[in-house]
Amino acid sequence: MFTEKVVLITGASSGIGAETAYDFSKLGANLVLTGRNKGNLENVAKECEENSPKKLKPLIIIADMTKESDVENIMKTTIDQYKKLDVLVNNAGILESGSIETTSLEQYDRVMNTNVRSPYHLTMLATPHLIKTKGNIVNVSSVTGMRSFPNVLAYCMSKSALDQFTRCVALELALKGVRVNAVNPGVITTGIHKKTSMNDEQYEEFLKKCADTHAIGRPGDAKEVSSVIVFLASEGASNITGATLPVDGGRHAMCPR
Repeated sequence: MFTEKVVLITGASSGIGAETAYDFSKLGANLVLTGRNKGNLENVAKECEENSPKKLKPLIIIADMTKESDVENIMKTTIDQYKKLDVLVNNAGILESGSIETTSLEQYDRVMNTNVRSPYHLTMLATPHLIKTKGNIVNVSSVTGMRSFPNVLAYCMSKSALDQFTRCVALELALKGVRVNAVNPGVITTGIHKKTSMNDEQYEEFLKKCADTHAIGRPGDAKEVSSVIVFLASEGASNITGATLPVDGGRHAMCPR
């Protein structure tokens, strides 16, 4: 399905990014994987190579998405190696908790720079190449972009900005043959919450609570998100652009009762 296609995935060293890499590798894609953790990226790349029908070796680029020179290097290295780009998956993101009373400007900048500015920058650089291939973009957003939640203020704002970015760029590039969509996961058991603000006990409690906060009664799995990313990037979604697709077990449709 993606034979001869070049797929660039940011934040590919763990979680949804890693699962997405595995899925694309099975479908024969040439992969470009970026992230900050070299060891993790190498492990993901190794598994992708084993999964790949032609045993294709992914191109690994160590990058901090908040550094402009790193983002420029991602695009340059990709084009130097493969001469084209077909699919961009803007997955890299961070979650930080805090309210208007507790979120410092430094935290706000960190979240907005990683979750909004860096995909803006990379998409800007990727667009001419995607126009050439009539490729497409999938942004990894969140249910927090569609619904309001207390105590994750900067994160909610960053994801709603990413959703609007998805729709606007979709309109700008539609007649040039480039589709732009987003997936909006609910709670996914990737451990991102544990990385940021929770200890093991709090995380267990949080996952238990998902039985009430998600209509299907459980948190999601990274694989359930990656399969939708692959679908949106595929020909099967050729008439879909500007969509922000919840992959959240129905959480976006719920109201407290």
